[in-house]
Amino acid sequence: MSDALPVPDTRVLAVASHVVSGYVGNKIAVFVLQSLGCDVAALNTVQFSNHTGYKQWKGTRVSAQEIMELYEGLKQSYLDDFDMMLSGYIPGAEAVNTVGQIGRELKQKAAETPGKFFWVLDPVMGDNGRLYVSEEVVPAYKKLLHDADLILPNQFEAELLSECKIHDMDSLHKAIQAMHDKYQVPHIVITSVNLEAPDHPPSHLSVVGSSMTSTGQARFFKIVFPSIDCYFSGTGDMFGALMVIRMREAVYNANDSLRHTASWLSDDSVSAVELPLARAAEKVLASMHEVLSKTCEGMRGVVDRTLTEMRPQDRANDTKVHLAKSKAAELQLNNRNRRVLNKSAYSLFCFFESICEYPHGILIHIPLPAKSSAVISP
Repeated sequence: MSDALPVPDTRVLAVASHVVSGYVGNKIAVFVLQSLGCDVAALNTVQFSNHTGYKQWKGTRVSAQEIMELYEGLKQSYLDDFDMMLSGYIPGAEAVNTVGQIGRELKQKAAETPGKFFWVLDPVMGDNGRLYVSEEVVPAYKKLLHDADLILPNQFEAELLSECKIHDMDSLHKAIQAMHDKYQVPHIVITSVNLEAPDHPPSHLSVVGSSMTSTGQARFFKIVFPSIDCYFSGTGDMFGALMVIRMREAVYNANDSLRHTASWLSDDSVSAVELPLARAAEKVLASMHEVLSKTCEGMRGVVDRTLTEMRPQDRANDTKVHLAKSKAAELQLNNRNRRVLNKSAYSLFCFFESICEYPHGILIHIPLPAKSSAVISP
């Protein structure tokens, strides 16, 4: 395996939450981006002791004014020379609007050089049919989508943004086309799609994506992969960070002209399976299934060690046990997994079982081993 980094020098502005302990938000995003050679400026939107899945934490949210002040500080010192921006969790509608202002300003700054700046937006709002932000955040995010180059909603968030309930392949395709139409967003990847469909085996999940044509039509692809029967925290943040790198890599590997094209949109003659977006998603899944499998293998040991250290009366306390399980669900990131982020990206194509066409686009089956399959969930 070559030690060469996957992309040329890349400076990324990462806007997301931060925790003192654990790997969610910018804590995981910065690790991934730096591991693969990016220069990262982390603009944190919250500072918490741990993620909120523990159901108890300490810390504060960063106000919209403070977010803008931090960005202005970068700008006044000529530190705003970013190639890409990754935005994740943002606390409140006012802060969402502020991050949108930053993204638009960076895009405008690069407007005379198409392809120079690319914004990856994860519209973090909720999951499994439930919002975990205030309702006014939803329309605020809808305003941002017009300026983003690539959005990464989960299935629930895609339903909110498209206003289409997703329950089968037809409704899924309708939701993606609706987002292309309403927001003119060039690239879309929906994570953690769970459908009852003939081409969707039990205990499998899908990542579904599209890069629109010059006329705004979806070029639809769907990647199906086995899931792990475990809960993980921080996977959506890891997915977003990897997509930043792998999308830029795929564009630079495509042809010289694409990197100088607005929003890195491929010519209409490029099929769905050949899209840089599809190739990027494939490599992201390859990296993630390795890290998640290692985390899953170590979960039982983390829980057992934590419970052993507890007093006997605490082991019968549901809250204490929940805290132990939450600790075990943290992604295991060490030097070995740092190497995995690079290594597995070069071996993905060995996993392809089949690539076939169907009415809505391209379907790719990836038969990952049962012990090393991937779950992508925010």
